[in-house]
Amino acid sequence: MEYRVLGGTGISVSEFALGAMTFGEFANADHDESIRMIHTALDAGINFIDTADYYSRGESEQIVGKALKGRRDNVVVATKFFFPMGDDPNQRGGSPRWIKRAVEESLRRLDTDYIDLYQMHRPDPDTDIEESLSALTDLVREGKVRAIGSSTFPAEQIVEAQWAAERRGYQRFRAEQPPYSILMRGIERDVLPTTQRYNMGVLTWSPLVGGWLSGRVSPAAATGQRAQIAGDIYDLSDPANQTKLAAVEQLSKLAGDAGMSLPHMALAFVLAHPGVTSVIIGASKPHHLTDLLAGADIRLSEEILDKIDEIVPPGVTLRQSDSYYTPPAIADKRLRRL
Repeated sequence: MEYRVLGGTGISVSEFALGAMTFGEFANADHDESIRMIHTALDAGINFIDTADYYSRGESEQIVGKALKGRRDNVVVATKFFFPMGDDPNQRGGSPRWIKRAVEESLRRLDTDYIDLYQMHRPDPDTDIEESLSALTDLVREGKVRAIGSSTFPAEQIVEAQWAAERRGYQRFRAEQPPYSILMRGIERDVLPTTQRYNMGVLTWSPLVGGWLSGRVSPAAATGQRAQIAGDIYDLSDPANQTKLAAVEQLSKLAGDAGMSLPHMALAFVLAHPGVTSVIIGASKPHHLTDLLAGADIRLSEEILDKIDEIVPPGVTLRQSDSYYTPPAIADKRLRRL
């Protein structure tokens, strides 16, 4: 396992980060097994764990906290806030009122005195970014948070947050967490150049696109149990998904000809971009994690990267909704009509 510095923070993190979204009722409710998986990752050299308060409504953070007893000082812990944590309309978003409550609850569940990277899970159209940054700056000054970051922010809002921090003297976002994979290359156009411009660390998620690059997606699998759970992500009547399936078939052959598995090639592709610090890997079962960890040392040649570019051109996302973020100006028709 190799390590890279997270933006300008001076914090060294492993090239693979363990994603904890699958720990808890969302995917694996067996706490003991989840804890063993965390320990397997740590023993393999991973020192970076990413979770969120929203994952299994706090259960994921609790599992991470239990797993890190006696090992906390050697692990970089990232968590996130934004999504609803209750029926109260003030238990969500990026308001100072919620941020200061959310962090206390995350600290309690994680059973720690501080969070290494505290991230805003999505942009909040109802809160001025200066309000969010003000509250997050207070947390850094109080020692509850070491660094702050954003997740799935479009490039223009990353820039706005940087400018607001400079203008007001607030802590600035030191990292961004975007989705990035061979099938979702849109961030190469704007987000990655922007994060590089501001020397931000980049912690990417969904390198296997919800299983599309796992090597297990086929027309039959795409209409089976996985499709029933994930809905239109695997709907092969969608022309974009048909395009993805054709690309996956070509990518599978390319990986096989190169003597590697498709998941390993997919992870190595993400790490090949100079703007990426770490890629989140997630697994609901121990053998899935072991399989992914086996590809930690793989590096792709220029020839393979060029061939990937021929299958999915740079800057192209084959199915836009896979990015899991639609700007409010598009999603809410009231913002487009008088």
